[in-house]
Amino acid sequence: MSKGTLFIVSAPSGAGKSSLINALLRKFNLDDSLRLSISHTTRAPRPGEVDHVSYHFVSVEEFEQLIARDAFLEYAKVFDNYYGTSREIIEEWLSQGKDVLFDIDWQGAAIIKQKMPEAVKIFILPPSLEVLKERLQKRGQDSEEVIAKRMNAAMTESSHYNEYDYVIINDDFDESLITLRSIILSTRSQLKLIEANHHELLENIRREAQEMHLATSEA
Repeated sequence: MSKGTLFIVSAPSGAGKSSLINALLRKFNLDDSLRLSISHTTRAPRPGEVDHVSYHFVSVEEFEQLIARDAFLEYAKVFDNYYGTSREIIEEWLSQGKDVLFDIDWQGAAIIKQKMPEAVKIFILPPSLEVLKERLQKRGQDSEEVIAKRMNAAMTESSHYNEYDYVIINDDFDESLITLRSIILSTRSQLKLIEANHHELLENIRREAQEMHLATSEA
């Protein structure tokens, strides 16, 4: 069976990462060949969030038991709550031939890349810092102080763009969406993946070519 590829997608807050991922899954995943990694967390569900869809909601005790079993590809504790990515679920999807998208920050991306070096890393940037600040302000949810903190965090995140395989400047949303899809499609056509996932076809081609060459030589 074909094996899937892990795609790590990172971006500073306000760059449009979540919108691009959601549009990609909605418009271009009709064959269900792409899955979005869903994290485990110990925090309480927020209004509208659904267990096993938004997150896998578990207790602190359950999460720590999973840590002891080395069940996570990566995990972190943020504001007294745990967040982690299940190794078993990801490996199962990949073994089924599904490509998997990770929506994760640069620190988690680095940890996953160490454990799964074949993963493809994609970074999304805004067209300018001014646009990034405008996007954060238009959300209308945060004070200027909070926006300033988010901008500082965004600068830290953005400084790691050069650790990624691809960088998308999200100036035009539709163009960025096509670029993101193109990266996934082109990766599926890499020679090493074709050789791994279509071994029988390539062996048949080589065998038939050799037989035809021998027949021609003998004639």
